[in-house]
Amino acid sequence: MDRVTPSIPIDRSSPVPLYFQVAQRLEELIESGELPPGARLANEIALADRLGLSRPTMRQAIQHLVDKGLLVRKRGVGTQVVHARLRRRVELSSLYDDLVRARRQPRTELLSFGRVAPPDDVAVALRLPPGTEVVALERLRYAGDEPLALMRNYLPVGVADLTADKLAERGLYRLLRESGVQLRVADQTISARKATAGEARLLHEARGAPLLTMLRTAYDHANRAVEHGNHLYRASRYSFELTLVAR
Repeated sequence: MDRVTPSIPIDRSSPVPLYFQVAQRLEELIESGELPPGARLANEIALADRLGLSRPTMRQAIQHLVDKGLLVRKRGVGTQVVHARLRRRVELSSLYDDLVRARRQPRTELLSFGRVAPPDDVAVALRLPPGTEVVALERLRYAGDEPLALMRNYLPVGVADLTADKLAERGLYRLLRESGVQLRVADQTISARKATAGEARLLHEARGAPLLTMLRTAYDHANRAVEHGNHLYRASRYSFELTLVAR
């Protein structure tokens, strides 16, 4: 693959540091697909000359994106695009639908599906008596050919028409909507922890790699708990976005 020397406008009158202007534009090109995974950038000297920047400034811009996991430096290869991290707004939406909107080609591998007696914390979240059977499913969600998230979900029996084929083809929230469930609100906690050996193997990460965690209980229009999810996301491929409003 030929090396790429992207054209990046520089505003020297802006208070934004020059390295950050370059890094932002490169990130936009990566996320839009104009710089696809595997694309190789020209070396730092050529890029600096093309943009009229010093080599240390160019090196700082590249390092910023290496630190974010968007670029990687390889001996004998140079600087290469790794992937575009999926950014997801924190709202009551489905990862499957978010991937479709981002044109990231979602695919699902169903790891388990059936009725179980849930852990006590799940029964409490779903407002069910201890020992009440629920529908439990575990899925590995891909973006293109890359595993992105390991998802464990629990639902009250009979809340939706679920089959293995449907779960492999569509997102859970879409199936809930198709079953007449009107999702209205959710309690959600986002955190982080290290991957276990089994989780690392499924997500193609190193053991102990950082994972983002999302614990969510969703309720319908009648304030009935209809779904409890415990999801793990690759921190190197995924981020949550929030909009904060001053009061």
